[in-house]
Amino acid sequence: MEQTQTKPDLLIVDDDPLISDTLNFVLSRDFNVYVAESRAQVKSLLRQLDSPPQLALIDLGLPPTPHRPDEGFKLIGELIASSPTIKILVLSGQNDETNARHARTLGAIEFIAKPCEPETIKQLLVKSLQIRSAEISAAPGEGDFIGRSLLIEKLRQQITQYANAPFPVLIEGESGSGKELIASALHRQSGRASKPFLALNCAAISPNLVEPTLFGYSKGAFTGATTSRAGYFEDAKDSSLFLDEIGELPLELQAKLLRVLENGEYQRVGETQSRVSNARVIAATNRDMRQEIRNGRFRADLYHRLSVFTIAVPPLRDLGDDKQMLLDHFREFYSRQANSKPFDLDDAARILWLDYGFPGNVRELRNIVIRLTTKYAGQAVNAEQLQSELDMESMTVDLPGLPAGQDFKAVLEAAKKHLQIQKNFNLDLTLQQWEKGYVEAALAITQGNLSQAAKLLGIHRTTLYSRMQNYGSAGEEQDKSQ
Repeated sequence: MEQTQTKPDLLIVDDDPLISDTLNFVLSRDFNVYVAESRAQVKSLLRQLDSPPQLALIDLGLPPTPHRPDEGFKLIGELIASSPTIKILVLSGQNDETNARHARTLGAIEFIAKPCEPETIKQLLVKSLQIRSAEISAAPGEGDFIGRSLLIEKLRQQITQYANAPFPVLIEGESGSGKELIASALHRQSGRASKPFLALNCAAISPNLVEPTLFGYSKGAFTGATTSRAGYFEDAKDSSLFLDEIGELPLELQAKLLRVLENGEYQRVGETQSRVSNARVIAATNRDMRQEIRNGRFRADLYHRLSVFTIAVPPLRDLGDDKQMLLDHFREFYSRQANSKPFDLDDAARILWLDYGFPGNVRELRNIVIRLTTKYAGQAVNAEQLQSELDMESMTVDLPGLPAGQDFKAVLEAAKKHLQIQKNFNLDLTLQQWEKGYVEAALAITQGNLSQAAKLLGIHRTTLYSRMQNYGSAGEEQDKSQ
């Protein structure tokens, strides 16, 4: 019994029972194994566990689209949202290199092509467990962040300015950009630093459990409530409460959260007695909250109450040479952890590193460094070796339009960069993608009116229709001008 409790938890997600049963049988000697065959089952399972598993081994092709990787990609994002420290390995028959790179961009630390011997999988799982997450704080305990760019300097200044204020802070930024580290730094630099920093991911728990989790509940308030229990607002009294993925909060609870923010009052589920909390709320989201408000999914009054102070975390692609400083930081950290010599990048690889957009932000950069440390310890990594670790297909190249008289130099430079970093470039395909993007944008703006869309694009209506037929879109839109 003692041995079972010390085993790490492993989640296996695969819709092929032969594979999941075999892996369960083989790996259960070393791991506490939980098995699911779909995203829905994973969500249900996670709600039943006291804490998320340390490891996950997932297939990309899951129901209801087992022949496509979409469900697997979504699951990677959801698992990391619920537990940023989880180590995800992808085991998939969809071993297209593009899928492998995109899975890593989303946060998977390894991609294993089927078929693979269970013993090899076991070794990779054990190795993954040994990886600890490196903070990107340059001075732990002081809330500083690696980087000398103006954007990082602005971030430091905002943290210093807002840390001691009692008002809410809304942190906005893309997935993997480090929003949770900003929240932690705000707490550490505040007068509440001696109190526990509490964090809740609103996307990681069932909607019907959000209210009792936040506000607590009384005995008998609902089935399973055998005792009374305090919620996060009660536990975070006099401290900081970080609400991650605030955009996932159900509409019916947004009014109750607004009430707490306005006067500190809340009620446990099943009680009529009002309680008071002075917890300082720090919220974060990767959504466009203004768009969420326009779509009726988020209350405007709650947004304005949460965003008394707003911090926009810059994406890694905008941080220039800070990408080199982060590389140096993580490389030294993980080489020490692996007791190996750090790898290096040759000149061409270094240029590629600085030009790469890192769509998965700091999380992706960290995982790339982990893989390079494992594969090329003590070696100089060349551009081809580095490119095999990058998700080049996810990169977008900014090719601005050219009004009359505009200098062509901006487009020329963007095109040069694209050709240098894009493997197997195809001009016809690239131009077709740009054309299709503009056509679909025009149709969206004009709500499918072909005549108005053609006018917007500066072409004749019949020309627009002909071009739509070339990539199969003509049958999908209707001319609303009739």
